Amino acid sequence: MMPDLGKYAAEVLTAYGVSLALLGGIVWLSIARGRKVKRQLEAAEARRRG
Repeated sequence: MMPDLGKYAAEVLTAYGVSLALLGGIVWLSIARGRKVKRQLEAAEARRRG
C-alpha cells in the first residue's frame, strides 16, 4: 500500500532507494570484512600450532 506522496513522490522514493542501497552496502561490507578477518585468524592459529 503506497501512501500519497504528492508532488515530492520522486524525491521521497529516490531517498528511500538510496538509503536501502547504502544499508545493503554496509551489510555487504560487514559480512565481507568478517569473512576476511576469520580467514586471517584461522591462518594465524594454524601458524601458531605449527
